[in-house]
Amino acid sequence: MSVIDKKTLEHLAELARIELNEGEEEKLLKDLKNILGYFNELKELNTEGVEPLSGGVAEVNVFRDDVPDLPSEASAQAGRASDTGKGKNQFPEVEKGYLKVPPVFE
Repeated sequence: MSVIDKKTLEHLAELARIELNEGEEEKLLKDLKNILGYFNELKELNTEGVEPLSGGVAEVNVFRDDVPDLPSEASAQAGRASDTGKGKNQFPEVEKGYLKVPPVFE
């Protein structure tokens, strides 16, 4: 038996701040009763001995430590490239190990 009725539907619509006309109420009430009926069918299933799932896979994300060595290493390489004449077309200036580019916003 479904626990949703017209009064409950009106309360839910008020909480969701949606307006339903009579036709929409009838259709939504029917749909919600069907959805709750499916849950009642699932309650009747025998799940004894079935291990619960927490996402479908046993794999875990592995993240590297957030170490700020890449930017300084890249800028040092750019400084060396600038010293050797390589990369001067793209980054003609290097200041304190950082690439100096023209301003985007003025």
